[in-house]
Amino acid sequence: MIKLDYNPQNKSHAQDLRKNMTPQEKHLWYDFLATYPVRFRRQKQFGNYIVDFYCAKAGLVIELDGGQHYEDQGIEYDRKRTQYLEKLGLKVIRFSNLDIDRNFSGVCEEIDGIIKGHD
Repeated sequence: MIKLDYNPQNKSHAQDLRKNMTPQEKHLWYDFLATYPVRFRRQKQFGNYIVDFYCAKAGLVIELDGGQHYEDQGIEYDRKRTQYLEKLGLKVIRFSNLDIDRNFSGVCEEIDGIIKGHD
């Protein structure tokens, strides 16, 4: 079982992120994950980090990356966060906002395949 500790100082930040999702996060959530047969959570906290989407059953973290994730500082932060999450036994997958905008069905198929492969 994954220890779901979190930094209490991030609670209000996670709530704000849920209320103010990016257009791509809204699209993935409302048009796929919210009604997916396996439960997903939005803006889930792990330690000092907040992930975009989390599926406990599959131990899966889904991250959507905007432009800031491709700058040096964002790349390093994401590397450390992914390393931390993987040490918890989680699988982290990343999609760019362009993936959501240009290949939404492909993103959904990939997520579905990972979940079904986990069963």
